[in-house]
Amino acid sequence: MKTIIVPTDFSAVSLNSVYYAADMACVINTDLSLIHVCPIPLVLTEVPVPPYTLAELMADAEEKMMLLKEEIINRTGGKIKTNTAVKSGELLSGIIEYCDTLETYAVIMGVEDSGAFDRFLFGSKTISAIKQLAWPVIAVPQDAKFKSLHKIGLACDFRRVVETIPVKEIKSLVNNFNAELHVLHVSPQSVDSFSKVTNEESIWLHDILGELHPKYHLINDTDIEKSIAEFAEKINLDLLITIPKKHNLISKIFQHSHSKQLVLHSHVPVMAIHE
Repeated sequence: MKTIIVPTDFSAVSLNSVYYAADMACVINTDLSLIHVCPIPLVLTEVPVPPYTLAELMADAEEKMMLLKEEIINRTGGKIKTNTAVKSGELLSGIIEYCDTLETYAVIMGVEDSGAFDRFLFGSKTISAIKQLAWPVIAVPQDAKFKSLHKIGLACDFRRVVETIPVKEIKSLVNNFNAELHVLHVSPQSVDSFSKVTNEESIWLHDILGELHPKYHLINDTDIEKSIAEFAEKINLDLLITIPKKHNLISKIFQHSHSKQLVLHSHVPVMAIHE
């Protein structure tokens, strides 16, 4: 059975991503797996012993995880299978090892607002997960709630579309939710001045996604990240798909603080699917 995996540190933002994932799992009938990775306490002889040992940290996490599992079972009415795991070590390594043991559908993680962006788990770690994990990662803003996916956006640069667009995953997602697919392309060039290559790539994209009847939005602007974030809100997207590449949109969004804030405040979850 395919499984949605959600790392949690039991903070408010991570619990919101757990609820989002649970509601999503109910709709598409997947299992849900919650994982907490306890960092190994650093012990130095020159300083006092930490107040919590690793065993105590893990025991505390196990207790919190049991309570969270009960809450999810009540929330979903027991419609989905909910598993839990508490591990120790480095966060991303723990997530990768856990994903390897399951048929992972996606990893869902929360992101906080810019003022708290660099906190332990749901700031820089979420961005690291997007860059490093081989599985799709959905970054959920702290106030986003899952209702359904009526409108799904695909941010596309019209470059190497046949080689890079994850057609199978996109078709599955759109069909699972009977959603509208909106393709967003932002360029400093107007449509009339598109290069021959860009025009050819757009035709290829329509060929491989045509059965989904996508709606195309070609935006003339120099600020790619800002335009996409604003347009996503304007047409009420429920999910924005990006395909991480070297120096691509997802990198730009999360490297520049201004764009990062726009995305984090857009209330639109971002799903990164690697090429």
